Amino acid sequence: MIDRRTILTGMLAAGGLSALPLRTALAHEPSPEEVFADPAAPVLGNPEGDVTVVEYFDFQCTYCKRDYPMIRDVVAKDGNVKLVMKDWPIFGPVSVYAAQAVQGAAALGDYETALDALMRANTRLSHEKVEEILTDAGLDFDAIAESVSKNQDAIGALLDRNYHQAEAFQFNGTPSFVIGRTVYPGVLDRALLEEAIAKARAA
Repeated sequence: MIDRRTILTGMLAAGGLSALPLRTALAHEPSPEEVFADPAAPVLGNPEGDVTVVEYFDFQCTYCKRDYPMIRDVVAKDGNVKLVMKDWPIFGPVSVYAAQAVQGAAALGDYETALDALMRANTRLSHEKVEEILTDAGLDFDAIAESVSKNQDAIGALLDRNYHQAEAFQFNGTPSFVIGRTVYPGVLDRALLEEAIAKARAA
């Protein structure tokens, strides 16, 4: 039997995330390609959309979870927005565990199912609860753990890139956004999100 907890949480050390200082910065500002077109970053909405919304989020962030249905609704109703989801697990080991598990699911083609299950779960997360939620969503957690183990270098590198980008933008917490070429460090309600998308589209 796979020791799933060891596989996923072991990446804290192997992936280098836990070794990062509390405040760090890229040697250069992140380029548009790094922010908007990281091939490893999951994309929702319209991949060919004329506006890109990038969200830096944490699975334990109350505001991220509260606003998730609204953001998905705005993107769906617009129809021409590319939504890039960037895990920035800043609330401790459980957040990292959740991010790793969902990225493992992504490698199996189940990203949206896993993301949706955790973001809509109205409960406090723990290692056991993450497994329970994903299993209840119809996913095979043994397969997810194997996927994380197989792809641990790529997943660790993705989380590191997201972390460094958020630090370079001087974000103080989640959620935070980059929309078009404008940085939005904090919560956006529906009206502000729609306004930001319209501004980016008009630029």
